[in-house]
Amino acid sequence: MSEISRRRFVGSALGSTALLATTAGVGRAEESADIDVGTLGKTAHTKFACNVEMWWRKLPFLDRVKKAAEFGYPAFECWSSHRKQVQAVADLAQQLGIEVAQFTAAFGFNTPAKLDQFVEAIKNACREAKILKARKACVVAGANVEGMTERQMHDQCITALKKVAPIVEDNNLMLILEPLNIRVDHKGQCLYRGPDAVRICREVDSPKVKINWDLYHQQITEGDLCGHLREGFDQIGYIQLADHPGRHEPGTGEINYSRVLREVSDLGYHDYVGLELSPATTELAAAVAVKKADIW
Repeated sequence: MSEISRRRFVGSALGSTALLATTAGVGRAEESADIDVGTLGKTAHTKFACNVEMWWRKLPFLDRVKKAAEFGYPAFECWSSHRKQVQAVADLAQQLGIEVAQFTAAFGFNTPAKLDQFVEAIKNACREAKILKARKACVVAGANVEGMTERQMHDQCITALKKVAPIVEDNNLMLILEPLNIRVDHKGQCLYRGPDAVRICREVDSPKVKINWDLYHQQITEGDLCGHLREGFDQIGYIQLADHPGRHEPGTGEINYSRVLREVSDLGYHDYVGLELSPATTELAAAVAVKKADIW
């Protein structure tokens, strides 16, 4: 090895060591006076929405929303904890200047017996969305139904989504259909592959019925995250992330999120990306890791 090559190698090694040291110290970030907590949610390229069902779990729901705003996130997402206090959540969000990126509207509409219930749930979601000033609401197809094939359940989802499409179009609310992985977290769900969700949404053919493309679920189910993003991008309405294994923040698992987020940006998606993850140690450490992943 020449002297010049040796110097380059040593310099590269030292740089990598410094990066590892920084990453290793993230778990102790709460003790550092150098971190301005309010800037953590102000990231380089991607607008993130903090999932307040999975962050700060020991706090009351409204206090979690306050924490998301304190960290500087422009938006938050939730499942159904808002439901008993919709107006209070809306008032707090307006006061804090933080947006409701999306919430869960309905779970289970893959059988004819659930169609009427699904329609009512979507009507209610439209009412909630107006109060919350939310533009998107998540729907999940549901568990396997005895006596129905997977294709029959998917076709019933198409029927149900076509039924409610005029309702959400009139209310300017986008429904985002989420495929869930069945290997780790959601065994027995009927919709878990990205291409199936793409087919369903293309059949429904509505600008207000798209996919909640959760990169965590898709990594477990299919991998090739960038390739599948490109193939289904015309039907993507929302994106979520978590690393795998563990469902924690970027940098704790196998996904190169700097590369994936760059692909998301290059494809032209510039709306919120949901942080539907469980912090591995602290919320502060998770926020630091997310901010680092958005640098490329």
